[in-house]
Amino acid sequence: MPLIECIPNVSEGRRAAVVAQLADALRAVPDVRLLDHSSDASHNRSVFTLVGDAASLKAAILALYDRALPLIDLRTHEGEHPRVGAIDVVPFVPIEDVTMDDCIALAREVGSAVAERFEIPVFLYEEAASSPGRRNLEDIRRGEFEGLQAKMAAPEWQPDFGPAAPHPSAGASVVGARMPLIAYNINLATDRLDVAKKIAAAIRYSSGGLRYVKAMGVQVTDRGIVQVSMNLTNYQKTPMFRVFDLVKREAARYGVAVLESEIVGLVPATALIDTAAYHLQLERFGPEQILENRLRRGPE
Repeated sequence: MPLIECIPNVSEGRRAAVVAQLADALRAVPDVRLLDHSSDASHNRSVFTLVGDAASLKAAILALYDRALPLIDLRTHEGEHPRVGAIDVVPFVPIEDVTMDDCIALAREVGSAVAERFEIPVFLYEEAASSPGRRNLEDIRRGEFEGLQAKMAAPEWQPDFGPAAPHPSAGASVVGARMPLIAYNINLATDRLDVAKKIAAAIRYSSGGLRYVKAMGVQVTDRGIVQVSMNLTNYQKTPMFRVFDLVKREAARYGVAVLESEIVGLVPATALIDTAAYHLQLERFGPEQILENRLRRGPE
């Protein structure tokens, strides 16, 4: 059947009981598979990965809002990650037997339903954006929840759906359609936030770095370290290994080592295959040499 991925980002990553309730709400929706969910206490954010068809995903997202809104109040929320909403971002990604146009239509349908049912302003982004100035998530999210009231007072920042002012506790939501991305973080062996921010500025495309890389420097308070937190929006054209190597070189300029890197949520297998081939210097290596891939393909 047609398969769409949805990766809602929720502004809660510290209260495990709340996150568990949200996961349960998603699992309860027929024909939806919750593949993964992860939480980050420093970011105070959770990311859920689910797949299904258009109708089941719409039902799942509405169920997520229904469960989350009584539990999350942005007026008392703090975290390192920028956010404008309790349910902050809801992207739809085509996976199998689905086009980008299908995902754009679903984003608009879900955005309209969220606005009508919960009285939350909704902005469309990426491929579903209603204007070029709204394609980039960071432009919509600039100013965050705390600056949303003033931002939405400007005519150019009226929402695509819903009221012309933020929801008192849930803010606004950003709903869209996009290609797969990798949420990728690199932790540094230092507590110097200025170093993480300088590295982020050096590698992100908007300030002259690598194409298809969005990056920011954040503190991981519970560990006493800092992190370069990234979204890789096209891992085929800017692969993970190139990003890792550049961060490592930039960190060395400040006498700082890389502790480790981490992937938030799920990652396409090809991204890891490309990384393995690069670092192992494998010649003429491809996905057909992966045992599990050959097993799925069947005998020759």
